Amino acid sequence: MVKYYLSNGRNVDEIDSPCDGCWVNMVKPTKDEIDDISEKFSIDADDLRSALDTDERSRIQSEDNYTMVLVNIPTLVESDENELYDTLPLSIFVCKKTIITVCLEETPILMAFERGSVKDFQTSMKSRFVMQILYKTASLYLLYLRSIEKKSEIVEDSLHEATQNSELLELLKLQKSLLYFTTSLRSNEVVMEKLFKNERFKKYPEDEELLEDVIVENKQAIEMASIYTGIIGGMTDSFASIISNNMNVVMKTLAIVTIVLSVPTMIFSAYGMNVALVGMPAAESPWGFLIIIIVSIILSILVAILFVKMKMFK
Repeated sequence: MVKYYLSNGRNVDEIDSPCDGCWVNMVKPTKDEIDDISEKFSIDADDLRSALDTDERSRIQSEDNYTMVLVNIPTLVESDENELYDTLPLSIFVCKKTIITVCLEETPILMAFERGSVKDFQTSMKSRFVMQILYKTASLYLLYLRSIEKKSEIVEDSLHEATQNSELLELLKLQKSLLYFTTSLRSNEVVMEKLFKNERFKKYPEDEELLEDVIVENKQAIEMASIYTGIIGGMTDSFASIISNNMNVVMKTLAIVTIVLSVPTMIFSAYGMNVALVGMPAAESPWGFLIIIIVSIILSILVAILFVKMKMFK
């Protein structure tokens, strides 16, 4: 899908065909769309396809007709059971008269520009547009990192009494998401530092200040991701031991119950053997059955009291 946008004052209008100063937004483009844009703007088709490879790393690539800035942006992968955070590439092509973005799927970062909700956004101001995209990317990382923190707290609350692995697996998924974020953020940091020194980008004083803010936001996201990775890693190890301990407590309780119930079982087994009634306590009494039941219950209670005093149920 290919869409064209042009700023009109404070609004951003979608137009039918490209023009000078417009923004070309490509979302999961087809081969024909890539070939068409490649021919219109003299961009290598392989470079246009680079953002469609989920394993592509962040980088800056300068050519005669354009400069490509490729960064990894955060994304939310939703499934029937839960959510997983991941990253995917976003390519930004700064041409002489146009700016082009290529991404594998719709992202909240670019949707904000489409709606015209980004302050001071002009499609013709290409350098500032790149800075604004990078700033929105760093802000989205911070938003998702806070969401990961909240999810980890919810999992932590449920782990104290857990005896199964579902909560532990949820922590492992969050840890995996943080690993993706940390790797991508560090790659983006290198791109931003190179972008700051790149002379091909015409930067106004406001743009340089914005880029400094982007670098600060990105560093903050890296620090948060590192902190959360350490916290969740420690939680995972600790709660793996807690789950094992909770399971041991359950097994101990079942063993105690088995011992308590074995007392009447032994008594009933003795009376159930095929032996003469002579010498069997209360065997000839009309209240014999009731007496044996009462004795068995009393002995079981005494054994249970013994285990309670030994604090075996805790």
